[in-house]
Amino acid sequence: MVLLITTICLGQRKYAAGKYFNEFAYKKAAELYQSIYNKGDNSYLVLSRLADSYYFNFEFDKAEENYKKLINSNEAIASSEHLFRYAQVLKTNGKITESDKWLLKLKNKNGNDSRAKALESNKNYFVEYSNRDKTYINIHNLSSNTVYSDFGGFIYNNNLYFSSTNPKTDRDKKLYKWNKQPYLNIYKAEQKNINKQKILDVEKATILDDLSSKYHESNIIITKDGKKAYFTRDNFNGKELKGDKNQVSHLKIYSTEKIGNVWGNIKELPFNNDEYSCGHPALSPDEKILYFVSDMPKGFGATDIYKVAILEKNTFSKPQNLGKTINTEGREMFPFIDNNHVLYFASDGHLGLGALDVFESKNKGEKFSQPVNLGSPVNGSFDDFAFAINNKHSYGFFSSNRKGGVGDDDIYSFIIYKCKENIKGIVTDSRTGNPIENATVQLINEKGKPISEQKTGQSGEYLFKKIDCEKNFVVLVSKKDYKNNQKRTQTLAINKQIVTENINLESLIIEDQIIINPIHFDFDLYNIREDAEYELEHIITVLKNHPEMVIKIESHTDSRGPRDYNRHLSDKRAKATRDYIISRGINANRIESAIGFGEDNLLNNCNDLNKNKCTEEEHQKNRRSYFYIIKGKNNIKVSNQ
Repeated sequence: MVLLITTICLGQRKYAAGKYFNEFAYKKAAELYQSIYNKGDNSYLVLSRLADSYYFNFEFDKAEENYKKLINSNEAIASSEHLFRYAQVLKTNGKITESDKWLLKLKNKNGNDSRAKALESNKNYFVEYSNRDKTYINIHNLSSNTVYSDFGGFIYNNNLYFSSTNPKTDRDKKLYKWNKQPYLNIYKAEQKNINKQKILDVEKATILDDLSSKYHESNIIITKDGKKAYFTRDNFNGKELKGDKNQVSHLKIYSTEKIGNVWGNIKELPFNNDEYSCGHPALSPDEKILYFVSDMPKGFGATDIYKVAILEKNTFSKPQNLGKTINTEGREMFPFIDNNHVLYFASDGHLGLGALDVFESKNKGEKFSQPVNLGSPVNGSFDDFAFAINNKHSYGFFSSNRKGGVGDDDIYSFIIYKCKENIKGIVTDSRTGNPIENATVQLINEKGKPISEQKTGQSGEYLFKKIDCEKNFVVLVSKKDYKNNQKRTQTLAINKQIVTENINLESLIIEDQIIINPIHFDFDLYNIREDAEYELEHIITVLKNHPEMVIKIESHTDSRGPRDYNRHLSDKRAKATRDYIISRGINANRIESAIGFGEDNLLNNCNDLNKNKCTEEEHQKNRRSYFYIIKGKNNIKVSNQ
């Protein structure tokens, strides 16, 4: 009898848990499913719903614990979404490698799963997204945030419009089953001026009473003329809450018009449906397209982003899915279009740092580009969403349930980092100090990519304007008949400052010679070393620049060793030098001669009598090669000593 009573009670409890789960009352569902599990029921249904209930209420530690139990005992039959959610909570809890392992296993369920494919094509994504260039700075938790859930953001007339479960009054605390919080209302708060520390905050928030019902209202957007707005509300007709065939109420998008100083004439948009949700409206810059989120049938994932054209007489086209470039098997939510037609949205289906991340995608005609993760500090291991930016692209807001906040969801402000500096300098001849005109100056970034190029003027000056601050660059200068030269430089963190890098170039042609650094040979050998090849390439460059030029080569040694031997060795070195130049495509008849003179023409007193008294540096001066120009000097602008 006791066993029978227990079985009946468990059955009743499972029924109640399922009903709460299907009504999205996840806190209550988690409580009941935990009780059922503790009684010994570890079935796939119980474990999956227990884990899902914790997942949807952002209790990620408990979600991980129960997904692990579910997958360990049911991996072969586990659904793609449960594998995905397990990977997500692992990532949110800092277990990146383990998360990636499970994400890749989605291929076993569906070989075309875009989430697994994305990971395969970019396995270094986490480091990349965690080290984005500085763009969004001075992240600040708004003073308007409460212990409840505050999220969303629309900027209009220096006001921030957002959604909050903060109750209208102390008496108005009817709780929503999903998260045991009051229902959402729309608030607005006036923006304060950005302070000296470049922090953006808002004044005290006030509720939009004229749009408030006893159910959810959120995500308002307002047209530029301020006469019309769109917002999300429960399927509430002003009298009763309507539901689908299972009595589940879905979200709908409504329009409202400004009548005097209040919002009125609230109308449901025609593409809404009682059987699925539509919400999170966003307008294109020309206000001819309305973007929104829906879980309507035949989408790509849990929720997708759609668009409709706004036609004459407040009619709308048929909803069109933005396609698989934007939408995934996961959730795409909270679209926002800036005045440059860039789409920002939140997703947990594209590769991210954990849970929902914010992405951007540029509009290309009828299509959008591959989304780019904004990276940290906007994105982190928890949900980050509802990104909005002002028209001047100087500041914005986003929402997050990251640790350290005031409530469940908080709104954060940020400032756009726009530090720019100029890099300038003068290019001069290293021997004469004269400015070099028409030299090519390239600015090369940290990845080795040239990002800008210009020619010097008569004064030898170059100027790169509006270069990003706090970056490392190389300034590379080249000029015909000169050796290239470069300088490493770094822009500072001081806006509109100037970094000066003057650069000297060494002329390769001085009077009747091509001048290069000394060519070194190994002791007692005459083969061309790698470092000698580098120097000889300068000779080859000059000869290619001047096809009519003919040269002769002379090679000399110091006085150490027998005189005849030195002459013989230097001659072999001269001819080895000649042979290398010819091997590089220079015609042999352009080298009149290649002769070694040994120690016959010393440049100092380090002769046979004094060679033991001379330093290595003094001997080195005598080990040299000359490249004399004997034809083709005409019309060459040379550097004089």
